[in-house]
Amino acid sequence: MKTRHFFTIIAALYITNACETKKESSQSISIYNELYIGLPFDMPLVAEAVFNDFSADITGFGGIGDGITKNTDAFANAIEVVSAEGGGKVVVPRGLWYTGPIVLKSNVNLVVEEGALIVFSRDFDDYPLVETSFEGLDTYRCQSPISGKDLSNVAITGKGIIDGSGDTWRPVKKEKLTERQWKVLLQSGGVVSEDGKIWYPSEKSKLGDQRNNFNVPDFQVKEEFETVKDFLRPVMVSLMNCKNVLLDGPTFQNSPAWNIHPLMCESVIIRNITVKNPWYGQNGDGLDLESCKNVLVYNNNFDVGDDAMCIKSGKDEVGRKRAMPTENVIIKNNIVYHGHGGFTVGSEMSGGVRNIHISNCTFIGTDIGLRFKSTRGRGGVVENIYISYIDMINIPAEAISFNLYYEGKSPIPEGADQVGEGKAPEETAFPVTEETPVFRNIFMDHITVSNSEIGALFQGLPEMQLQNVTLENSVIEAKTGITMADSKGITFKNVLIKNAIQPAMNIYNCNELVFEGLNLENTQTDNQVIVKGGKTGSVKFMDSNIQPSSIMVSLEVPANSVVVD
Repeated sequence: MKTRHFFTIIAALYITNACETKKESSQSISIYNELYIGLPFDMPLVAEAVFNDFSADITGFGGIGDGITKNTDAFANAIEVVSAEGGGKVVVPRGLWYTGPIVLKSNVNLVVEEGALIVFSRDFDDYPLVETSFEGLDTYRCQSPISGKDLSNVAITGKGIIDGSGDTWRPVKKEKLTERQWKVLLQSGGVVSEDGKIWYPSEKSKLGDQRNNFNVPDFQVKEEFETVKDFLRPVMVSLMNCKNVLLDGPTFQNSPAWNIHPLMCESVIIRNITVKNPWYGQNGDGLDLESCKNVLVYNNNFDVGDDAMCIKSGKDEVGRKRAMPTENVIIKNNIVYHGHGGFTVGSEMSGGVRNIHISNCTFIGTDIGLRFKSTRGRGGVVENIYISYIDMINIPAEAISFNLYYEGKSPIPEGADQVGEGKAPEETAFPVTEETPVFRNIFMDHITVSNSEIGALFQGLPEMQLQNVTLENSVIEAKTGITMADSKGITFKNVLIKNAIQPAMNIYNCNELVFEGLNLENTQTDNQVIVKGGKTGSVKFMDSNIQPSSIMVSLEVPANSVVVD
């Protein structure tokens, strides 16, 4: 009790005026109004986290910003005092702040000021195993560098930098480094695989990778997880079951696994942040919204090692039992540089995804631009997705991808000359059960693709076709055009496909396709459209520059299935 009283007195010396904060909140209201203009579904206004005027600087709790001193206790004590006072700001001033994990509390705004760099400890012992969720499954994982559970009114703001020391955790393949870099890495410690091609930070990390268990081991008790603890890389920012969450301003970089992971959260605002991970960082996602409700994501930059902005809702039976979709999400004015996907839904979407609006975003060289992925066994329904004014350039795989045969692979295999992440379409239809994923009612408008490899892939399942997808007022410049398989109710309106050196469109076992105002420019093949599959029916081309003679229809396609008006 005396200790807490002592910290309260010190913290009182750092009280600040909140007038500017109130002024900024007033400005935010007008921004909210702009975000909601023309929203095609009902969504409540997202409540922004509100904090008291009380403020405490971590230097008042013994914090030393020298990049050497471990400040774990200083962060914990400052957060405890501010929380005990009813909430407010914990201020991290300019300096190098080395620390172990930070655990947030309700009504606390962690303010990382400009010039401040928080660097998380490289000591694995600072991160005990905790019960959590990763890649949609309940499991054990090392404690996250920043975490919060069952909180309300929580924020991380400011213009500083938060570094998760992810390079300490991640295995590294020799082929990704120069010879000199590889030698330096070996001198830092760690162990190497038997073939000498992969560096691991420790024996436990190596053992975990050798089990061929991907990222979530199939263990039953905590003691088993302990044997591979260092392999269980944590997400950097884990916020679970929180309400009124605000991330505004900082740079989040170099995470051990996913960077920012709100799970089962409500009323989340993410704006003005930069998210960075090395391009080779395994599971280096930028933002994973999982089973969240009422979310705003705007004015952010991403440059990451996996999917940039990803929508999830649990995996397989775990996600279906949780039964919490990610819903009511607005994503606007974001830039993505490197990433496996610019905007992604799945593959862990078993609890469902609905009512998502994404617009005014730019993807520069992401492996895939708009990425939808799932597979048999997931179940779940993805529907009511509205996408508009997306600009993409230098996309090395598909600019638009719907892949329901996703196998968990990178869209750009290492050392491969060709792209593609899924297996070839299967003609055998499986029984439709709760494990069958459903993707439907997805609307795309004003999509611009320039200098890219593959225009689009629309790949459903024989037993559950991709349904009711529209693409309007769009230009796609790509070496390869559009492939459609096991899809129904696909509509193109006023779409231009340019520079396809292979057939501009391949259609296989699809129904109720309408292409109105579809035009091909500079295509370099006689058969501009190829139609195959005995289950194909009702393919209509209207007001396009496609001539009947340029459409090749296979013999198994029922008669009169393809119409050109």
